[in-house]
Amino acid sequence: MSSTSRQVSDSRVIAASAADIFNVLADPSKHREFDGSGSLIAAQGNPPRLQMGSKFGMKMKIGLPYTMKNTVVEFEEGRQIGWRHIGRHIWRYELEAVDGGTKVTETFDWAPALSPWMIEKTGSPKKNLASIEKSLERLDAYVTGGAASGN
Repeated sequence: MSSTSRQVSDSRVIAASAADIFNVLADPSKHREFDGSGSLIAAQGNPPRLQMGSKFGMKMKIGLPYTMKNTVVEFEEGRQIGWRHIGRHIWRYELEAVDGGTKVTETFDWAPALSPWMIEKTGSPKKNLASIEKSLERLDAYVTGGAASGN
């Protein structure tokens, strides 16, 4: 796990190919399966597969329900995908083939955010790091058919 200036991330080696993992990440209808935050309710009106510039929506709930529209801003087939919403902070996944499978790194990057100080003041980096750890566990279980604890 690492924390740099306005980024938090964690990595996990998953015993699956980068292509199989990327196919899950690039399918917004599957995001609920590996969400570790517990705030994602369902995908809403999305393309079947994301690519650079794709826009996709998610029904969310933190206290009250709301909808979040995201745009894919980083995309390299089988290697990296990242998206952001109106707040401009980025959720990024990077995949690297390693012995035993694929190293998946998830990063919450709030450097480009409209209000990075607000993200810091609310404690979001620490909360998001915990969510990242849980998301990687759930992604591993989903892709490999193992068991993960629920949200």
